[in-house]
Amino acid sequence: MSLYWVALLAVALFTAAYFTYGKFLTRHFGLNETRKTPACEINDGVDFVPARKRFLLGQHFSAIAAAGPIVGPILAGLWFGWLPVLLWIVGGSIFLGAVHDFASLAGSVRHRATSIVEMVRQHLGPRGHLFFMMFVWLSLMYVITAFTDLTSSSFVSPELGGSVASSSFLYLFIGVVMGIALYRFRMPLWAATLTFLPLVILAIWGGQYFPLVLPSGVFGEPQKAWNVILLAYCFAASLVPMWLLLQPRGYLGGFFLYGTLAMGVVGVFLGGEKIQYPAFTGFVNSANGFSLFPLLFVTVACGACSGFHGIVCSGTTSKQISKEPDCHLVGYGGMLMEGLVAVIALSTVMVLTKTDAFTAASPDRIYAEGLSRFVSHFGIPIGFARSFALLAFTTFIYDTLDVATRLARYIFEELTGWKGTLGKVAATAASLALPLFCVSLKVADVQGNLIPAWKIFWTIFGTSNQLLAGLTLMVLSIWLKKSGKSWWVSLLPSFFMLAMTLWSLLILMKPLVFGFLAKDFKWDPTAAVSGVLFLLAVLLVREGIRTIFSKRTLEPNRVKG
Repeated sequence: MSLYWVALLAVALFTAAYFTYGKFLTRHFGLNETRKTPACEINDGVDFVPARKRFLLGQHFSAIAAAGPIVGPILAGLWFGWLPVLLWIVGGSIFLGAVHDFASLAGSVRHRATSIVEMVRQHLGPRGHLFFMMFVWLSLMYVITAFTDLTSSSFVSPELGGSVASSSFLYLFIGVVMGIALYRFRMPLWAATLTFLPLVILAIWGGQYFPLVLPSGVFGEPQKAWNVILLAYCFAASLVPMWLLLQPRGYLGGFFLYGTLAMGVVGVFLGGEKIQYPAFTGFVNSANGFSLFPLLFVTVACGACSGFHGIVCSGTTSKQISKEPDCHLVGYGGMLMEGLVAVIALSTVMVLTKTDAFTAASPDRIYAEGLSRFVSHFGIPIGFARSFALLAFTTFIYDTLDVATRLARYIFEELTGWKGTLGKVAATAASLALPLFCVSLKVADVQGNLIPAWKIFWTIFGTSNQLLAGLTLMVLSIWLKKSGKSWWVSLLPSFFMLAMTLWSLLILMKPLVFGFLAKDFKWDPTAAVSGVLFLLAVLLVREGIRTIFSKRTLEPNRVKG
């Protein structure tokens, strides 16, 4: 069977969903083009900055489309076969992920661009607000941990010898210069695009000839050194104004990621590649003992639904929406694009045989190899294509790393009540301390081989991320109910995500629980964190049920619906 039919089916279903279900949601939420949005009303030039929807889509897509839609589908495809993963990516994106993102964005705009955390305070009260802030902050810690380690692993790739690192930092520098040109010198957007976009391509090309390689001994191993440098970058990037880095870098990254996505899709269509990997390998993976239910749904993570997206939608993107109906393109459309990224990532597994040596490689290498194979059909040298693919991979992550750190800083400031410049700096440092500790851990398997930090925390990242989506959908359902609107569009997805993720947390907690019962207690950080997340989630669900059945919730919400 050819990949052509898979790509055609996915594109057709995503397109149909955008113009049907997406438009239905826009009408259902009553989005109005004439209503003034918080970005236009406040417009402080720092956090609240109205942006044109296509400009904002690029920045938003860059922020949400991190390693999740690449790593997750590749891992799940290797474990369970491509068919169940494909079905979950397409169906999950349309009816769960895109609904979650759209509702989070529209809900935030209607709540004066407050975060989902603040919406919890309004609808679940101070106790639910505290539980939710703690849950979100912990979830963001694992986003930063997993993605920092994935990025550093690309920087020390033996095949590329530091070229991805040099290209990546050139890309960031270009974004800063573009931000200054746009907002200080009032350079027209079209002129800035024509000037700076070719420079990104030049940075990719130049990175091969000026590799950035760190000497050993600075912070120990080179990858550990890169982890420290990347977290230092996150510290600085989360404190600077959005116009200086986040917006222009996201805009450029959007084009870059659009190009990568387009080449992947066209390569799949025209490359004539055949599907060789098994469609289904069983309900339980023989190598690691993982079961399809529920681990498929938490492993694919951002490729189908992501709670992190709700934090981005309500934390930064809602502060830039210039017209309410823009939520359709940015929120619903942005998630469908991410679903297509996940389909392309899964395709890089589908073209492998079960015995191919690449099935044992890391997800970024599988992705780079598969994508370079696709784009080589256009006559592009495979070495350049591999560098391009790996830079695309790190670009996905970069835009999420600093956004996640900024959002963690917001939440920590809310938790502690710290204000002013000193509060921002302290909150950012506190939010990066745990990721710094996690990426510094050395854990070995039974054979004595070191396990990468991202691999240790991927399952807990995926589970907490998906659980956050379920909890966010629960809160948005309560808001819809209080606004007098039908709430089934978000309530049914909430039920499904909560069931799968709580089930997954119970599985992750087993080593700690069984060890305790057998009086052979051994400390397991993943199991311990899973227990904390499970407890917080149960408490939040309890608060949600109490709110739903409270007479107070039957009254119309004061926030305009």
